[in-house]
Amino acid sequence: MKHSVCYWCFRSFYSLPEFCKEVKALGFESIEILGPADWKIVKDAGLTCAVGMDSFCNISKGFNDPKNHAFLQENYIKFIRQASENGIPSVICFSGNRNGISDEQGLENCAKGLDMLAKEAEKYGVKLIIELLNSYIDHADYQCDHTAWGAALVQKIGSPNFKLLYDIYHAQVMEGNICNNIMKYHEVIGHYHTAGLPGRNEIDDSQEINYPFIIKTIQDTGYNGFLGQEFIPTSGKPLESLRKAKEICTI
Repeated sequence: MKHSVCYWCFRSFYSLPEFCKEVKALGFESIEILGPADWKIVKDAGLTCAVGMDSFCNISKGFNDPKNHAFLQENYIKFIRQASENGIPSVICFSGNRNGISDEQGLENCAKGLDMLAKEAEKYGVKLIIELLNSYIDHADYQCDHTAWGAALVQKIGSPNFKLLYDIYHAQVMEGNICNNIMKYHEVIGHYHTAGLPGRNEIDDSQEINYPFIIKTIQDTGYNGFLGQEFIPTSGKPLESLRKAKEICTI
């Protein structure tokens, strides 16, 4: 398992150059969910950015609405090429909110909008990953809120460079059954995120998700990609929380 961390959770504590130095000392290989302006900072620190994101990557206005396709496709074509040129392995995308669009139609719309970008990702050796988010607490009305829906989209597009970003916290909020779903759908998953529940905070024994068992399940599938820590630290010692999270997830 390669260890990564989402900078937005720690932005209020450290500048990016400071954070790079600290997480590298903890044995992390990546800081993710960063835009192109930050990639050089991470690279100069001897790290990578496992998942790239830019300002046009909009959670609520995604590929499930054909009105967004032209704008998103134009920007993602440039973004995928830019990621490839900078050695960024994956870029994130989103389904968008339902806004009255049925799950069946939303899946069809996403497939139409993303198919050409999946081919572009293949061409440039970058993975395009769509994130599973919960629509119960954090992202009301978001469409890709169940594993089966995300898996159906990945299977419909049928590209080795289009995968699901399986966020364990969001999946637990929506449906639970984490390990069974990982075993069932692992072939469509290209990245994992963590956080504790309730609260989206530390992943220690103060919350309900059994991360050591989940990590072992992930490893048993043969996954050797990145695991992104995406919890919001509350201990008052954010780096210690991050150190403990990496320890918990090192099986």
